[in-house]
This record gives sequence, C-alpha cells and structure tokens, in this order.
Amino acid sequence: MPQTFVSTDRIRSLFTEAMSQMYRTEVPQYGTLIELVADVNAGCLERDPDLRERLVRAGELERIDVERHGAIRLGTADELFTIRRLFAVMGMQAVGYYDLSVAGVPVHSTCFRPIDEAALNINPFRVFTSLLRLELIEDEGLRNEAEAILAKRRIYTPRAVALIERHEQNGGLTEAEATEFVAEALETFRWHGEATVGAETYKRLHDAHRLIADVVSFKGPHINHLTPRTLDIDAVQARMPERGITPKAVIEGPPRRQCDILLRQTSFKALEEAIAFAGEAEAVQGTHTARFGEIEQRGVALTAKGRALYDRLLASVRGEVQVGAGGAKAGAYDQELAERFRALPDSWDELRRQGLAFFRYSATSAGIAAAVNGALAGDPETLIARGHLAFSPIVYEDFLPVSAAGIFQSNLGTDQQQNYVTCSNRDAFEAALGATVQDELALYAERQAASLDAAMEALGLAGLQLKTVA
Repeated sequence: MPQTFVSTDRIRSLFTEAMSQMYRTEVPQYGTLIELVADVNAGCLERDPDLRERLVRAGELERIDVERHGAIRLGTADELFTIRRLFAVMGMQAVGYYDLSVAGVPVHSTCFRPIDEAALNINPFRVFTSLLRLELIEDEGLRNEAEAILAKRRIYTPRAVALIERHEQNGGLTEAEATEFVAEALETFRWHGEATVGAETYKRLHDAHRLIADVVSFKGPHINHLTPRTLDIDAVQARMPERGITPKAVIEGPPRRQCDILLRQTSFKALEEAIAFAGEAEAVQGTHTARFGEIEQRGVALTAKGRALYDRLLASVRGEVQVGAGGAKAGAYDQELAERFRALPDSWDELRRQGLAFFRYSATSAGIAAAVNGALAGDPETLIARGHLAFSPIVYEDFLPVSAAGIFQSNLGTDQQQNYVTCSNRDAFEAALGATVQDELALYAERQAASLDAAMEALGLAGLQLKTVA
C-alpha cells in the first residue's frame, strides 16, 4: 500500500507553531509582545473596515496572527548547505541575496520562504538566514581559531538529517515522520546557555564583533528572534513601554504612509542572558546579548524602478541624520525620512501607473457581466476606470538589507547607522548554499503577469497588456 505524504505546507505550519511555543517559553517578553500586537491589530480592523475588506480579498486576514519570520546565523558553508535541505522539507526556498556588510555586520544572507501564492496564503513563514563572513575578521589568528571552533560543531541531530534524506529519497514524509522531523529540527534552533568556548576566547570574539561571538561561541544557531505582523507599527512602538518593553530608537525602513511599501521593522532590546563558559577550572558565569522580539509591518512590493527610488531616498536620509544609541535624534530622523519620501507617490493608482509597485489584477463581477453581454471594450486602463478590472497590492514577502542590519546593530548594542566598505560575494554564498538564490523581483513580476492574464481571459480580452508611465 503506498504511503500517504503530508504537504510541505502542513510541515511548515507545524514547525511555525512549535517554534513559536518554544520561543515564548524561552523569552517570556516575546509572549507579551504577541499580546500587544494582537490588541493593536484588533483596534485597526475595528476602525478601518476598508482595511479589513482588503485583507479578506487578499486572503490575509486569517493569517494575520501567524508569526511572519524568524532569523538565524550560521557559521559554515556545510551548515548553510544543510539548512537549505531542511527548509526544503517545509516548502521553503532561498530567495534573494543580502549583503549586510553595507552596515557593518560581517554576514551575508538569504530568505528561505514559500514562493507560490497558494503556499504563501496557507502559511507565509520565512527565515532570514545569515552566514558568517570569516574572511572579514581582520585578526588572522582569531579568524583561524574561529574556523577551527566552528568545524567541530554539529548543529543538526542525526535523526533530523536522516528524515531530510528520507524526504529527498521518497518525495515526502508521512504525518508521523513530519511530527518527528519538526521535533528534531527544532533542536537546531533551541537556546543553549552553555558556551562552547572559554571566557577569554569569548571576549576576543566579542571584541572583534558581537555577532561573531554569537555565531561562534555556542552549540547551535539559536533562533535570535521571531516576528509577528502588525497593521500599525507606530502604535506598537509607542505602546511597548506600557507593557514593560524597551523599543529600539527608530523604526527601520520607509516612513509611515497611507499606502504601505516594502517592510517596516522595529524590535525590543535584546535580552542579557546568563551563560556558563567552557573549559574553566572553576565555573565562570557570564552574560550574552543576542535574542530579542521583532515586529514587522508589510506593504506593497516595489518594482526595480520603485526600489531604486526607495534606496536613493533612504540613503539620502541616513547619510545626513545619525541616530544615537539613546535615540536622542530619533524624532529628527523620522521627520527627515517623511519629508524625503514625499518624492515617492503615496497613492495605489500612482504607484501602479508609474510602474513603481507590483499589483494583483482581477476581473470584477461588473466586468464579467459586461463581457457576457458583449459590452466590454478598451485597454486595461479603460477597464480599470470603468470598474471592470480591479487591482490590489502584492505584499512584499522579502527583506531589506539596511533595515536588517539596523535591527542587528541595535540589538548588538547600538542604534548608530554606521557603514563600512561593502564586500559583496554572492558567488561564494551560492557555492556554500549549493543552489542559486531566486530573484524576488522576478517572482513578483510573474505573479502580477499571471493575475493580469487570468483577469483578461475572464473578460474575454486575452493578450491586452498594461502600459505604465515612463
């Protein structure tokens, strides 16, 4: 009798729930954050019926409370190669390449996530996965020592690897195997309060960069944050202190707008956690700061043209307004950000007409009725104006390297927007990954084109194309 395999979507959902429960237990303040976000979201939906309706149409309302992403940091090429295979069991693929050296963080990264619309609607969970850039450690002796330490560790359980291999060989896992896989995979992401290095080694790694110490000094790549999605990140930021949570100084990403774009992120300060150092004659206790809670608010995905404008506007602000660790200039930064971003249209129709963002198209009931009656004519713009063709923003499912680095820097001890020489190496990252990362812009363009083709076919006007303002 043939075996019945569960879907990768099912496995991803099981893993998301298990990860959330584990992190709430390990970081109780995260549970408080989840409650705050739920309260803010409920208020937004009550006050804004149009927002509720848009979420319903997009199939997003039911999954608004699902954690949207987590983040881990790996130390070796072998670890990255295997994590790709592990996430494949959950239907998650590597999308995008991010060079975080642009903001002083010695890693490069990708996003493991589902890529097709149906899978995203079931569970959009993604994991921002970074690989340490050992070559960026200037001290050759320390670099060699870190490499030797990492070479000794094994971050995956033997059973997890066996189940990955079974999935690859058989084309799936049974329900029982999927449950076991989730439990075994979770061990890779669990916190361990015992360092694998001594206090002196930890200090030298920490002095080189706090993130280097975080990656090298422990048994595995503990999940360093999980992220719920909010509908009003400014309200969450303002209300965190009411719940005893200290937010970072500024919200990363674009300013508050009527039409949300890309991704806005904030977080609470990383916890200072007790750790025990290895190899000491007497027990030596220390502390480590790495794990935190993050909040995100997602908007429309921008096209290459829109993203170029976004990057230029953001860089112009960050180059002039520095935000200190105390947040003394946070207000000035937010004000200048809002002012500069007036150059980017804050209207769904203008974003669409100017080719700055991606949208999903659909035939309206009025349009289908007109098509049946033979009364439908005109190009897509005319169809939109007459209410025969509708459009809605495609949600940005990926990340922003400067924002991610800003979150990392904040939770490594500073909110300073500091940069150092960019040192991108996508070829090396993909060689370690064992695959080519997918182009996120191409994925959005495919979804937009497919929706327009389906809408035009439903209206009996197959082949018509959109025109955008140059």
